[in-house]
Amino acid sequence: MSHFTEVKLAHASRLINHGPTVLVTSSHGGRGNVMAAAWSMPVEFTPPRIAVVIDKTTWTRELVTASGAFGICVPGAALVDLTHAVGSLSGRSVDKFERFGIRTRPGPVLGVPLLEAGCAAWLECRLIREPHAEDAYDTCFGEVVAAAADSRIFAGGHWTFREDNADLQTIHHLGGGHFVRAGGTLRAAGS
Repeated sequence: MSHFTEVKLAHASRLINHGPTVLVTSSHGGRGNVMAAAWSMPVEFTPPRIAVVIDKTTWTRELVTASGAFGICVPGAALVDLTHAVGSLSGRSVDKFERFGIRTRPGPVLGVPLLEAGCAAWLECRLIREPHAEDAYDTCFGEVVAAAADSRIFAGGHWTFREDNADLQTIHHLGGGHFVRAGGTLRAAGS
């Protein structure tokens, strides 16, 4: 049973504005890939746009460029081992979806492969082509065309980190295979 519900695009930036490690998904010509990325962020509210660093020499970047689309999936703590594994192996010669038994669903707008099991959220993105920068920079920009989140951890446009959803709490890469899990939120006075 999926706990994912649609997220208003006005709230889509909140899915990654706290800097979680994400899984970037892509497919083109019958081949797909998933990779981990530690650098992603919202860059515009309306329409919602994001930036993610995808090395221009990677298989993922080739697929994203060819298809004009990508997914951003926000893994929960339960997927820390998978996140590290897909970030440590090239998909150019290995089908990571098959190798790691990753099940996906097609995105509702562009058909991008998206992960839900073990993830807190996903964003389906249309690549914003930047011809002057495509060969020079690793940063890719995308317009979010659909977004959804697991209602057990993100609802009403806000994250809720509790003991009972620790496996869905987002992870943040510290380097060398070390991650920290989000949680222990604080509330500002007067908010």
